Amino acid sequence: MRFKAILLAMLATGMPLPALAQTADPAALDADIGTILTKWMAENHIPGLVLGVVKDGRLVYVKSEGVQDVTAKRPVTPDTLFRIASMTKAFTAMSILKLRYEGRLALDDPADRYVPEMRGWTYPTSDSPRITIRDLLTHSAGFVTDDPWGDRQTVMPQTAFTAYLRAGVPFTRAPEMRHEYANLGYAILGRVIANITKAPYRTFVETRILTPLGMSASGFDVFSHPKDKRAVGYRWENDAWAEEPTMKDGAFNAMGGLEVSATDYAKWLGFVVSAWPPRDGADSGLVKRGTVRQIMRGANNAAVFHRPATDGDKQCPGAIAYGMGWRVITDCDYGTVLAHGGGYPGYGSHVMLLPEYGAALFALTNKTYAGPSQPVWDVAALLRAKGVLVKRVEPVSADLASFYSAAQTVWAAGTIDALKGRAAMNFPMDRTAANWAKVLAETKAKAGACDTTTPIIAEGAMSGTFAWKCEKGSIKGTVLLAPTKPITLQSLEFAFEGKD
Repeated sequence: MRFKAILLAMLATGMPLPALAQTADPAALDADIGTILTKWMAENHIPGLVLGVVKDGRLVYVKSEGVQDVTAKRPVTPDTLFRIASMTKAFTAMSILKLRYEGRLALDDPADRYVPEMRGWTYPTSDSPRITIRDLLTHSAGFVTDDPWGDRQTVMPQTAFTAYLRAGVPFTRAPEMRHEYANLGYAILGRVIANITKAPYRTFVETRILTPLGMSASGFDVFSHPKDKRAVGYRWENDAWAEEPTMKDGAFNAMGGLEVSATDYAKWLGFVVSAWPPRDGADSGLVKRGTVRQIMRGANNAAVFHRPATDGDKQCPGAIAYGMGWRVITDCDYGTVLAHGGGYPGYGSHVMLLPEYGAALFALTNKTYAGPSQPVWDVAALLRAKGVLVKRVEPVSADLASFYSAAQTVWAAGTIDALKGRAAMNFPMDRTAANWAKVLAETKAKAGACDTTTPIIAEGAMSGTFAWKCEKGSIKGTVLLAPTKPITLQSLEFAFEGKD
């Protein structure tokens, strides 16, 4: 009873509810997770892999498979270091947003304000807009897709990059016409950060993000990291693993040069996912929660999304667009998903952030372009099916609860008398009181007796849906409040659905 009282109090005050109690622990599914991983590794010739699950801000499960070095046979551990390739872009985007919050740039500033070498560029058309910081963040600057060319530019010296930019670059189209993934754009963002801060890009990320988060093993200077801790990168050719050359830190590091351990990377994901849901209270992290959540905002270039899971093409499709260092997906089961892959000579990685579940999953491998998106999404589906991942409950505001109570009274009475003085001006214009009585009587006759005690499901503070089981079918209803003071009701619906 005490727990129920607490929940009711949270509902009354509009506080966000926690995720429902877990019915399983990831460790209890270790064998099933292991089967998913080892099968995928065997099919794709993966030397080593580590997978992690982050929940409520911490690494709650980690599983290592295979070896980080095929010669020395050193096994992968949670502390093994992997290059995460394009998953570095999330750190670059967060750095830009942090500088924006500090007032040192604006997202719609022209990029050449901070990178003077861009000022003499010839754009593809006379009416092309100048490239902005936002264009670079969302891969809509008009550059051509540059995988795998961009990966091999990691080692480019900064002086050579300066000369490259000064000479101008070819465009595949005018800026802001569509999304096209370009590592070059994020390399330029690295230069923006360096020029604003008067220090190397990596210095800002390491001192302003990695160190405050306690990611002490991670960084960009891979040759300074302990050799016995690093996963050696391999490609598969001629039915054998061949070692990839280790690329040093260089001018393209902002697009994919970071090296992390699973232990460290989980700290980053714990920080990012903790920005949800929006709430009152202390906000003293290294970046404000509202700023973190802006990684979801991006270019208006949505496409159809099919899950990379097993049989993903047979599952419900979603929509995908590029935010800021993250692909933003709207999924029928998971809701909002932030995801990104990483492909690099010697490495492959994937991350899946589930803000509505307060969780994230990721996997890191040491094989060229072997992005483990399939096993990550398969493990997510397993954890969701077994109750380890449970979607947070949207709080029911006091206003929504009050108007739902009025809706229950309207149904029981067969009239809208309970809404007198509480309806928005459009409500009686859309349906008269007499017609409301007529429709209610007809609908109640079709439905028969109904259980109207089911709680309303909030979609926000001012809207919600409900479902009542009835003698002859069901009632699917909606409550929509109006943006007025005091709050009034703009729409109410009782839709009957007969039994099959």
